[in-house]
Amino acid sequence: MSHMSKKKNCLHIVLMLSLMGITGFILLRDQPLSALGSALGQIRLRYVLLGLGLMILFVGCEAMCTKLVLRRLGYRISYRHCLEYSFTGFYFSSITPSATGGQPAQVYYMSRDGVSAAHGALDMLLITVCYQVSTLLLGMAAFLLRPISLAELGGGLSLLLLYGTVTTLALTAAILTVMFAPNLANHIVGGVLRLLVRLHLLKHAAQAREKLDVQMEAYHKGAACLRSYPVLLPALLGLSLIQLTSLYLIPYVIYRSFGLAGHTALEMTAVQALLTLAVSTLPLPGAVGPSEGGFLKAFVLFFGVGLVTPAMLISRGISFYAFLLVSGVITLLVHLRTQKQPLQVPGRQNPLAANE
Repeated sequence: MSHMSKKKNCLHIVLMLSLMGITGFILLRDQPLSALGSALGQIRLRYVLLGLGLMILFVGCEAMCTKLVLRRLGYRISYRHCLEYSFTGFYFSSITPSATGGQPAQVYYMSRDGVSAAHGALDMLLITVCYQVSTLLLGMAAFLLRPISLAELGGGLSLLLLYGTVTTLALTAAILTVMFAPNLANHIVGGVLRLLVRLHLLKHAAQAREKLDVQMEAYHKGAACLRSYPVLLPALLGLSLIQLTSLYLIPYVIYRSFGLAGHTALEMTAVQALLTLAVSTLPLPGAVGPSEGGFLKAFVLFFGVGLVTPAMLISRGISFYAFLLVSGVITLLVHLRTQKQPLQVPGRQNPLAANE
């Protein structure tokens, strides 16, 4: 990667560490260490290991999605290397605002292994579409299965949930429109560009249109790939649903680790689905801050005041901080491997290659 990219990643890490420090200070300043230590001492280790297993499943589902897509595009890449790409994506998504760094990093390391950048980007596009659709589906299911009042969430978290829902819905609708209704997308893009020019918010409309056309062509290829392999979309969507469900189950695993009972996995999974929907689109590395604060607000209903902070520490420790460390180490190993001797991936000509 370029010197500028490395410098930018260092700045992202500093920003995330600063957010972690500020968040930790705010959340733990009124929490007696003796009470916190006593609560953490109640944890049953086997449930923590189960939570870590769920996170491995989370990363593993994305890796399987990558393997399926790349296989359809003519590449024979082992599942182990697809896992490496997924861990790399997790790391860079965690340290960059709005998780913008994960996909470019995965495309970069795929290209080092012989996968064309166009096909790597296509893989990321298809996975993103299915992930976004799954996030919305599980969010809507959560509303239906576990109706939660705005009073329970509090004003701040309710606004975040509204923001996250609208943003995710708009992004998903835009991607699907570009992929499957290109004529409509062209009209919308043209209208938006003309409006920006009239408002004097855009000076170089032709250059902007050219860049957008290149991006839209990538989306068209994604739609062509799905049409060429009809079983690919349900397979990717199913894996994305499993992936997110494994993540959403972690608070319930922590609930059981404290020896608590009375609430079901369905209830807590639904609340976590809403919390993720609320904070996942925020322009903060790893959604650090809102994720922790949102957990305290939403899950106090299940853990009570005394245990909700320790539960948040363990839950976020499993679902984010522990895997940030693991993925960072794996990313370093992948970087060293690809710099030393990139894979020579055997590929074959495929129906989409002729369109490049």
